[in-house]
Amino acid sequence: MDGYNSRMIESQNFQIAVVGGGLVGKTAALACAQLGLRVALLAPAVSAQAAFNSRVYALSASAQVLFEQLRIWQALDPARLTPVYDMRIYGDALAELHFSAFQAHVPQLAWIIDASLLESALDVALRFQPNLVWLDRRAHHLSVLPERALLELDDGQVLKTQLVVGADGAQSWVRTQMGVKLERRAYQQIGIVANLKTEKPHRETAYQWFHKGEIMALLPLPENHVSLVWSAQEQHAQALLALDEIAFSAELEAVVGNRLGALNCVSQRQGFPLSLQKVERLIAPRVALVGDAAHLIHPLAGQGMNLGLRDVAELARVLSGKEPFRDLGDMMLLRRYERSRREDIRKLSLATDSLHRLFSWPGGFVRGIRNAGLTLLNQQSFIKRKLVASALGL
Repeated sequence: MDGYNSRMIESQNFQIAVVGGGLVGKTAALACAQLGLRVALLAPAVSAQAAFNSRVYALSASAQVLFEQLRIWQALDPARLTPVYDMRIYGDALAELHFSAFQAHVPQLAWIIDASLLESALDVALRFQPNLVWLDRRAHHLSVLPERALLELDDGQVLKTQLVVGADGAQSWVRTQMGVKLERRAYQQIGIVANLKTEKPHRETAYQWFHKGEIMALLPLPENHVSLVWSAQEQHAQALLALDEIAFSAELEAVVGNRLGALNCVSQRQGFPLSLQKVERLIAPRVALVGDAAHLIHPLAGQGMNLGLRDVAELARVLSGKEPFRDLGDMMLLRRYERSRREDIRKLSLATDSLHRLFSWPGGFVRGIRNAGLTLLNQQSFIKRKLVASALGL
């Protein structure tokens, strides 16, 4: 990353400034640069991550299409990509819901990929973009003028740009500068992530259990590994994180049973608080939000990253189709982006929040209703195909 730090800025004038260096921010910067725009990416330089860490992404068909268009997908090692052909969801009784790629007439339901692989491919692509400058700097002041936005950096530099893209996560600095109203509700849960080695083959199947108000998912990885995402109540989560590996594996197997045989943790366990966040607006004069800066949803469907990547794809589409007389920060142009994203964000936020509420509700009567509903839905092939298409972003 030293090459980025020492690279001189030929001009302080840019067309796009992307703030945020996560997957969504890097993808936004690359997408804009490949449109031929002069782009500044403001993101901390980070060292290369471990080859196999505990963070994975479940990428939908829409994300695959985006990365193919950006020529990232073709650079990924196929041996480290795991397709999901089946998904089995279990209620808190014997109820089961089964999604099949074969029955839905799609090649796969998702791709599971470890974070470091995808981010490394993005880093390489960004390095070879001649019209992109990657700055290991932080912005600490944003001024919006009629003809441009000014970003003052922590080293005293001032970047002039037509548009600022806020891709700086759930605690977004850009969003704060916009003065956007934020609605946040904590789920009182912690998401525990880890990688596990399974005794039995997972057969490219993703599993999810709704169990005592908590949600556990196991996503397939190469060579009989799976990625765990356990959305546990805060007190229970803290207790789980404090267990040694043998005791933690026993807790897992108590929920999973013998479906995958013995489970052994092969990575560090990490926990992060879960919440729902909605913003009043995705845009402001010369500013647009993407990814977690724009929305935060429950991870139970694994769709948060895909939602952010669809933001990027749509923003790039809108910018590429702008009229010659508009600049990139024109509010009319930005309103097109906001209108096109509102419904997708609203539907997915509502769906994940409603499912969380439904399966968190205590009581035997409610439990019987939701398990009966799960069983009934499992018999509706047409509805299941529609749900798969929606999750794939098709």
